[in-house]
Amino acid sequence: MKLVFGKANAKLKGLESQFGKVVTFSVLSGHTCPYAKECLSKAVIQDQGKRRIEDGADTKFRCFSASQEVQYDGVYNSRHNNGVLIELAAKSINKAVAAILDNIPKNTKVVRIHVGGDFKTQAYFDAWVEAAKSRRDVLFYAYTKSLPFWVKRLDRLRRIPNLVLTASRGGHKDSLIDKHNLRETVVVYSEAEAEYLGLEIDHDDSHACDPTKRSEDFALLIHGTQPKGSDSAKKLQTLKAEGWHGYGKKGREKK
Repeated sequence: MKLVFGKANAKLKGLESQFGKVVTFSVLSGHTCPYAKECLSKAVIQDQGKRRIEDGADTKFRCFSASQEVQYDGVYNSRHNNGVLIELAAKSINKAVAAILDNIPKNTKVVRIHVGGDFKTQAYFDAWVEAAKSRRDVLFYAYTKSLPFWVKRLDRLRRIPNLVLTASRGGHKDSLIDKHNLRETVVVYSEAEAEYLGLEIDHDDSHACDPTKRSEDFALLIHGTQPKGSDSAKKLQTLKAEGWHGYGKKGREKK
């Protein structure tokens, strides 16, 4: 089975100077996110094969990754094809683990699980847990709203220090964050909001992937294309006026 691992994007490039080679793995956004709520968006196929963005009923800020899947054929196709791993895990977790391990690029030091998508099933989540357990020389990390799957494996995860998870607040199972004291991140609309909440903003995933900070909450600045006229779009325009341009080249040059 051929799985597609991506190179470090602009946001993650800084990690490579610290850890070494960084790769990413993604599946389709929204379609694989059973507990998404405030960020639920997905690329859907229209007539003649064209794609459009579809936001959920409770969407407050649009998933940047879903927007990429609408815009770029290669991004959509690779993530769609990677979805076979979810199906394989439903039949055999061991075979899914083998597929992951066989396709991780050589010399990889860090794997970000899901720039796009989330853990759709318990079996798929378990496959990644076992893959991390088998490759202690590689650091795996992920943001997730699939908190029920995480909570079911809390004891096992304590014995796998190279898998670092962050609960992404804004889903249907947020109550599990407080109940189980899960490390979380929240999306904020300004640096002032993060400061008010007492949270560090993680601009490059150096916080998200760090095993020594697995108990420290943090914030992410809103980014990506937002629904026209929405509060999130207005807040994003304010950030851009202040010099924030996301996590691409312009964003890295932000003063």
